[in-house]
Amino acid sequence: MRRKAGLVLLALAVFFAALSPLLRWYAFPRLAKIPANQYQDVVLEAKGATLLDYGTMRARKVSEVTIVQTLKGDVDASERIERTAGRDVVVWDGLSYVQGPDGKMVSKLPERYIFDAHTQEPVHATGEMVDGDPVRREGIEFKWPFLTEKRDYEYFDAQTRTSAPIHYQGTRTFRGLKVYYFEQTVPWTRVPLPKIMPVQGVTPESVAKTGTTRWYTTVRRFWVEPVTGAPVYGEEIHQEELRGGTLLGGREKVTAFAGHVKMREDYIEHTVALVKSNRTLVLLLTSYLPWGFLALAALLLTLSLWLEARGRRPAGPAPEPSPDPEPVTA
Repeated sequence: MRRKAGLVLLALAVFFAALSPLLRWYAFPRLAKIPANQYQDVVLEAKGATLLDYGTMRARKVSEVTIVQTLKGDVDASERIERTAGRDVVVWDGLSYVQGPDGKMVSKLPERYIFDAHTQEPVHATGEMVDGDPVRREGIEFKWPFLTEKRDYEYFDAQTRTSAPIHYQGTRTFRGLKVYYFEQTVPWTRVPLPKIMPVQGVTPESVAKTGTTRWYTTVRRFWVEPVTGAPVYGEEIHQEELRGGTLLGGREKVTAFAGHVKMREDYIEHTVALVKSNRTLVLLLTSYLPWGFLALAALLLTLSLWLEARGRRPAGPAPEPSPDPEPVTA
């Protein structure tokens, strides 16, 4: 019985030892994915911002500017692209909607972002665009990869339609989470005018005829939880200008928007809670279960060897034979 029990324990030890790397290197890439039907939104605010009054073409201080960013998964488009891409793909339709303190639209920037569901690498397919313009992204946008590393990443900027390094600046603590801090500075760059302008009847084409151009710079900051690769907080020091042309009445430039854009507090709390929950699930596949199964395999192997040793232990000395009885004499 001891030998049979030892063989069973040995088989279980081999099973759990083999299961450990399978979970980490086989199951994790296939199970840890962004769902194709995900929907999320976040509200950001710029208090005391500067905003262009298109009626007077003068910049003025306002109480706040609100930016609503939404990301909505297109399941049908994901499935269609997956048939030719040969991997799990997510298609996000994004919209960055900026409004002034009066609730009127300042600008809106639609995007279609197509990427690998596990690695977050861009997948180039028909429909990839920013504000209706076809683009070919390089690097990440919105989310870092699972198990983010302490290094620089290429990050796509939707305004300039280009990618540039976003630099790892160190490890910090944010709301009880260990996070990696990344920062990117986009220098002053001429960027396209939005397809939909905030003034009725004004189009990018009509503005271009005046010779006026749009310029943009920003300092982009993210606090990223490294296990999930999800930003738990982000902010930008954002500036836009209109330069030259007859539209400005002889002025060299005018500020279109300038402000320190930050996530609203209620969305910070929601994001941190969501990331903490998902972090546990990722750690189960990458750390807790693989290492736990290795420890269990070692324990089972130890028990198996102990039972085998007990089964082979030599028996004690045989008892001495009792002496033959002597005959009884009268």
